[in-house]
Amino acid sequence: MSLVVLKVGGGVAATAVRAAEELVFQEHKVVLVHGAGLQITAELERRRLPVRFVRGRRVTDAAALEVVREGLAAVNAQLCAALGPLAVPLPDGVLDATLVPELGFVGDPVPSAPPVVLAALAAGRIPVVAPLAGGLNVNGDEAAVALALGLGADRIVFVTDVPGVLVDGTVAPRLDAAEAERLAAGFEGGIVPKLLAAARAARGGVAAEIGATSVVLGPVAT
Repeated sequence: MSLVVLKVGGGVAATAVRAAEELVFQEHKVVLVHGAGLQITAELERRRLPVRFVRGRRVTDAAALEVVREGLAAVNAQLCAALGPLAVPLPDGVLDATLVPELGFVGDPVPSAPPVVLAALAAGRIPVVAPLAGGLNVNGDEAAVALALGLGADRIVFVTDVPGVLVDGTVAPRLDAAEAERLAAGFEGGIVPKLLAAARAARGGVAAEIGATSVVLGPVAT
């Protein structure tokens, strides 16, 4: 039975639930890692707190961290309610990460196989993981890859509201890891951590998909 890690943003939760249920129906084990970027940004703006990103990662001071926690907890509860008894809510404290001090309360996730995630998978359930490591905010794409590598997943799928990675205005069906990293250097916004995370997954032996774009380790055949 293969293991698939799904990474989903808070804005496409319904799509993620359908994807997770379909994978379980096909007898895959599933770990669902989610973000809440839209919700967090909206709440920061409502509170008139600064919204800043560096290479797709949110700069997080103490006030922003509280908003991050609240937003992720709300999305975690929403996803778990939609999945029903299959879901195991893991809103905080599952990940290991090292501090990135220049970004505030932000961490770089370390590949790991958390016992609580392994126990949920062994029971045939879906761990629903928020990208928090204790007191640190972690980029959701990076968190998903850290779990995929630590758990030895077969695939990681980034569920997004875009069809895939656009190259010269067209969705690329396949990219090798080096090309994904090169593209990330020229892009801005949320696609940057996705490309870098997918490349990292591919280099670690985990097949990666961003929408309809597959990211592989070696050169793409022409």
